[in-house]
Amino acid sequence: MEEEKEKYARELEVAVRIVHVACALCEKVQEKLLATTNDLIASKDDDSLVTVADLSVQATVSWLLSETFGVQNVEIVAEEDIQTITKDDSAGLLEAVVNTVNESLASASKYGLQSPETNLGTSEVLKVISRCNSSGGPSGKHWVLDPVDGTLGFVRGDQYAVALALIEDGQVVLGVLGCPNYPVKTEWLNYHYQYHQTTSQSSQTTLNQCGKGCVLYATKGSGKAWLQSLSSGDKMLEWPNCARLIRVSSTDDPALATLCEPVERANSNHSFTAGLAHSVGLRKQPLRVHSMVKYAAIARGDAEIFMKFAKSGYKEKIWDHAAGVVIVEEAGGVVTDAGGRALDFSKGMYLEGLDRGIVACSGVRLHEKLIDAVYASWDSSNL
Repeated sequence: MEEEKEKYARELEVAVRIVHVACALCEKVQEKLLATTNDLIASKDDDSLVTVADLSVQATVSWLLSETFGVQNVEIVAEEDIQTITKDDSAGLLEAVVNTVNESLASASKYGLQSPETNLGTSEVLKVISRCNSSGGPSGKHWVLDPVDGTLGFVRGDQYAVALALIEDGQVVLGVLGCPNYPVKTEWLNYHYQYHQTTSQSSQTTLNQCGKGCVLYATKGSGKAWLQSLSSGDKMLEWPNCARLIRVSSTDDPALATLCEPVERANSNHSFTAGLAHSVGLRKQPLRVHSMVKYAAIARGDAEIFMKFAKSGYKEKIWDHAAGVVIVEEAGGVVTDAGGRALDFSKGMYLEGLDRGIVACSGVRLHEKLIDAVYASWDSSNL
């Protein structure tokens, strides 16, 4: 196991540094987004939102990974393509992406990474975004990126995540989750929800100094998951940046457990989850959080359970889960499908063969109760 950890030490450190860069980019775009009306947002064909941040993070991560490990050695599975910004009416959006990418890459040295010698041109930015065209699979190394997971949370000034994982021969071997609005200290969480839409610049600065955001990461087989504060101001990122170990909650009584739920109703079945929660004896109010921040909440003990049961026809994508799953597992948690089987990341871009849904939990006993409840409830459900 120690050998595995050493094997990916370089990749992990680079990935964490890159996610710090991406989080800083997202914070700047989100500030502009909340302060202005949005020509920074375009619609994708599926009616979800895609922002300058999505495309800029993808370009930035793609360039930094390729520059560090060599373009011939880097394959990336990622959510975005260039269709949105190559339409005739998207010139403003494309210009904003190019400017944001260059501003972000110019600051990469602060995070211990290489910056380009000159600004990237429009064609170069389009090229590095398009380079993220791997479809994954059972062999070889694939970086898996969700540039802004929880776009709706992002545009509302709420929770979102930057997720980067490495899959080798179908196994997730490391994961990094950047959560710019998820406070380092749990007690700041409720305060964040109360103030985030009306906060003034001065109170924002105060919270940043106290640890407004964090980055979580883990290597498979290490038995350890780590949390760092996001860097603030012009301070150089020193590795490992005061990282601290995190562990899942020890709560195994359903009556005392907190359930994390998706905020969006579009692709998950809240009613089945609610019925399941009731049948297993969950009593506390669920914590509804956008994005993979739900995995972060379980890994560091702020909640015990995350269940997602997709509506018929929806297929789970690997970039929505890879980084979060390995972090929760190494922090002591359990993540399976609803049949109790490990998630299979070897089938390409989707979690093929998923049994009904996903159940992530802080411990084995709670997990067993939930899987039993799924089997008991499923036949009477309306899925």
